[in-house]
Amino acid sequence: MISRYTRPEMSSIWDEAAQYATWLEVELAAAEAMAELGNIPAEALENVRRAVPPDPERVLEIERRTSHDVIAFLEAIEEQIGADARYLHLGLTSSDVLDTSLALRCVRAADLLIAGCDDLVALFMAKALEYRDQPMVGRTHGIHAEPITLGLKFLRYYEEFRRAADRLRRAREVIRFGQISGAVGSYGTLDPAVEPRTCAKLGLNVEPVSSQVVPRDRHAEFLSHLAVVAASIENVALEIRGLQRTEVLEAAEPFGKGQKGSSVMPHKRNPIKCENLVGLARLVRAYAVTGFENVALWHERDISHSSVERVAIADACIALDFMQHRLKGVIDGLDVYPEAMEQNLNLTNGLVFSSRVLEVLLQAGLARTDAYRLVQRAAMNCWDTGEPLRELLAVDDEVMEWLSEKDLDEAFDIKAALSGVEAVYERIIGAVDAATGSVHGEHDRRSATRRRAEE
Repeated sequence: MISRYTRPEMSSIWDEAAQYATWLEVELAAAEAMAELGNIPAEALENVRRAVPPDPERVLEIERRTSHDVIAFLEAIEEQIGADARYLHLGLTSSDVLDTSLALRCVRAADLLIAGCDDLVALFMAKALEYRDQPMVGRTHGIHAEPITLGLKFLRYYEEFRRAADRLRRAREVIRFGQISGAVGSYGTLDPAVEPRTCAKLGLNVEPVSSQVVPRDRHAEFLSHLAVVAASIENVALEIRGLQRTEVLEAAEPFGKGQKGSSVMPHKRNPIKCENLVGLARLVRAYAVTGFENVALWHERDISHSSVERVAIADACIALDFMQHRLKGVIDGLDVYPEAMEQNLNLTNGLVFSSRVLEVLLQAGLARTDAYRLVQRAAMNCWDTGEPLRELLAVDDEVMEWLSEKDLDEAFDIKAALSGVEAVYERIIGAVDAATGSVHGEHDRRSATRRRAEE
């Protein structure tokens, strides 16, 4: 991944220095396991432990001669510790090191991604509480539908990203498998007891049946989970882009001091951060597709997956990490415009209450077909003339045979229209409290949830 989209914390897991460091971790863990089993001399192990991750430039220099990266790595280690280097990689095949070290780096990357997702979960809850009572129009098909609150949008994202965090935890577990099983997974050149000891030292599970590689369905699932999280980020970013359109302008991503929106139009404030997130989501999804294509390998293995994974897994982790932190900055600094929300809510002259009028007519005893016909007739007139829907209904004799002025007042009451939102909050906040084992009254429950979100 290019440096533009790479945070140092994630880069330090995937750069070449980290690659050779994790290879050495695996080699040393295997050597220690062999020493414990009496397969290599204890005194040799002490010398082997002096090895440090080799200079990447030196490894690449040797690889230009050997055309084999693991052999080049081992030769670089031998230059450090001499003949005892023969006790490293004893009976192992290259994939024992490559796949097990890849699992280590995926687990460490997943830990960063989980932390980033947990931050977003807390931030969305904080925003859901902050804008709990902020009315705005809900839209379906891009068209005004019924009133909602801005808080309800954030509460929906809270739940989506809580699931996203769960997905990342599952991704961590599915990839947390190593192997030390030899050239074709049959332990032909090493003691099978080495494998569980080595994996335990590294905090990994043992792949139950490996060939020369850990089965690639694990990596495909890992990348798939990342792709779903990226899609959730895209979901939020696309919403903000829609809300930031000039004719809507209910919310907008932050625009920094000194920031420029266009080389020729000084007035421009474009949703470039959210557009960037939408684009990067496409990239992470594409990497997931390569994971599927890597599952099928010839016989016990080939290396068609290798070149792909050197790019795809690292880049997917790096891109998603960047996306999480960019989205966090956008949401944390989001500009919200309540006046525009109120203006847009009233833009269609009461049409957003048509379903409530329909419901009142049904409760009054009118047949659904007739009730729908009356409300739609008034609504279409409202569309065409711009006259308020309530006024059109109030002078419609067929409608007023069934309704009173009080009924119309109730149908067009924004507070009544939004009263059901509270049930969603109670369901979600109650679930949060149940998960923590806490029991609160209504006020205490809200306060505790707000504190957790702020923390």
